[in-house]
Amino acid sequence: MLKVMACALPGVMVQCYFFGWGAIIQVLLSIAVAMATEAAVLSLRKRPVWPTLSDNSAALTGLLVGVAIPALAPWWVSVIGVVFAILVVKHLYGGLGNNIFNPAMAAYVMLLISFPLQMTTWVAPAGAALNDVSLLASLQIIFQGVSPAEVLAYRAGFDGMSMATPLDAIKTSLSTGLTINEALEKPTFENGFGIGWVWINVAYLFGGLCMLKLKLIRWHISGAVIFSLFVCASIGYLLSPDTHTGPLLHLFSGATMIAAFFIATDPVTAATSVKGRLLFGALIGVLVYSIRSFGGYPDAFAFAILLANLCAPFIDYYVKPRAYGHRASR
Repeated sequence: MLKVMACALPGVMVQCYFFGWGAIIQVLLSIAVAMATEAAVLSLRKRPVWPTLSDNSAALTGLLVGVAIPALAPWWVSVIGVVFAILVVKHLYGGLGNNIFNPAMAAYVMLLISFPLQMTTWVAPAGAALNDVSLLASLQIIFQGVSPAEVLAYRAGFDGMSMATPLDAIKTSLSTGLTINEALEKPTFENGFGIGWVWINVAYLFGGLCMLKLKLIRWHISGAVIFSLFVCASIGYLLSPDTHTGPLLHLFSGATMIAAFFIATDPVTAATSVKGRLLFGALIGVLVYSIRSFGGYPDAFAFAILLANLCAPFIDYYVKPRAYGHRASR
């Protein structure tokens, strides 16, 4: 788990560069709350605390929740999300190895549905922000709260409007009758990609490749996610380039790379056989494209992964390799 967290550090650092100190504050707060919640639940269950805490699975869950939360979201958003992930999604199912859903993604979906304003208002990235947010200002906004006007000033981009993610900006533009090319002319984009988001995805891609090199994960799920999303996006773009974004924008926007390498590959909630992992990853890619293109949410990885988690036992049941000498019943 520590090696996985180390491989995620390049992405976290680039995210901190583009979205300010708030990004790293959310990550550190989420990790601290995750470890404290894990220790408290283990004590209540009369289980040994330190041997379980030392596996760092709670810390990794905290990190994944932290990077999914907007940099200047109130502190209680992180706390509620992490407590839900550890207490409800993980330990109510029996703890690590027994949960059927990915805890970080279940927490993200719960927060997104419960607190849509806090979860969809992002800081303007570096290069597009009207105001830089200092460390002290980030701490004050997250833990003390300031006036809505001041928060809006920090979140505003150079168009004077509160910033949205690139995928959200595209979905909003399409709903108003604009074409993809017209949507890409908005200040949120630069050279056909969302400002900052492309480099964040490149950094998580680098971390994912490091995990493959260290043999922390296998390539099947990540490769299937990326390949199926690329194929679906290419077909959609070829059929209707005015209403469907190209495959590269899908791959390097939103949570694509961190989800493909750091979340979908969770060994507890994913399929286990080689064919099962390929089908599991391909299903996630298809669901992501479908929800992004036709659903109500701009980035769909959390929903796609949770739906795939539900299908993982079914996939394993039908594609598991048969034992030598197995004879099918008639």
